[in-house]
Amino acid sequence: MSAEDRNIVVGVDGSDSSKSAVRMAAQMAGERGLKLKIIHALDFAPHGFGSPYLDSAGSYEWVEATGKEVLAEAHELAFAVDPGIDIDTEYSVGSSSQWLVDESAGARLVVVGASGSGTASTALLGNTAINVTSHAQCPVLVVRGEAHPDGPVVVGVDGSPNSESAISVAYQEASLRSAQLVAVHAWSDLRSTVFEDPRAAALVPDNLEGKDSAVLAESLAGWQEQYPDVQVNRKVYVDSPRERLLEWSKTAQLLVVGSRGRGGFKGLLLGSTSNTLVGGAHCPVIVVRPARQ
Repeated sequence: MSAEDRNIVVGVDGSDSSKSAVRMAAQMAGERGLKLKIIHALDFAPHGFGSPYLDSAGSYEWVEATGKEVLAEAHELAFAVDPGIDIDTEYSVGSSSQWLVDESAGARLVVVGASGSGTASTALLGNTAINVTSHAQCPVLVVRGEAHPDGPVVVGVDGSPNSESAISVAYQEASLRSAQLVAVHAWSDLRSTVFEDPRAAALVPDNLEGKDSAVLAESLAGWQEQYPDVQVNRKVYVDSPRERLLEWSKTAQLLVVGSRGRGGFKGLLLGSTSNTLVGGAHCPVIVVRPARQ
């Protein structure tokens, strides 16, 4: 870990989802010996800032005061989780998504709630989670659903460089959590219903499980030596990585996926797999972006 990425950044807006994000970010910061930076973006658009019929100065003071309250509450939540962590708070006017992306350049991890409807109608509204996971320069944890404490860490594997980065993060998380790691690979990106057609089923290679299990094992090679404490369970499916990972999310404590990929074995992470999980998983999701250049 470099000196530049010794902090976890979490965006807050006062919503229940952002409060959950603060708690999880604080817990992870404490366990990893990292600093926690809590940020809140002031957004005046919902309040008609700039309208000739409103007192602009008064509007700014009101939104600013509300933002300070949101940050103070977030600081209190984080402190309650771990009083020993170093916590910074900051607010600013602007786009929450862009600010989080900018912060990601010097962070170990960015944490966001899955959605937001906060008291200040600000930072996490709309598609912030999708925007940040699509552009961040470090892994992004989207806090949603329920983290099953006894469940595994589940990683999607497709052989792409992004998948390799996701495997690295997944092993780290499984080791830190003393959890089993489940590595999921799907031969095809098609939905399971497609293979109900005999013509499609005929396209599935003979001995698929043996062949793709070998490819999956090759993708995981070397990591077991680095993390001998992590027990790995390999799962190979014919179809539908989105459906398979969503199903695993019902019992997992964490999902880890790359942001996109065109892997050597037909692309588990093709299309919008990561976006599907960010929007619908039943547990928290870490989306791993391409390595920094």
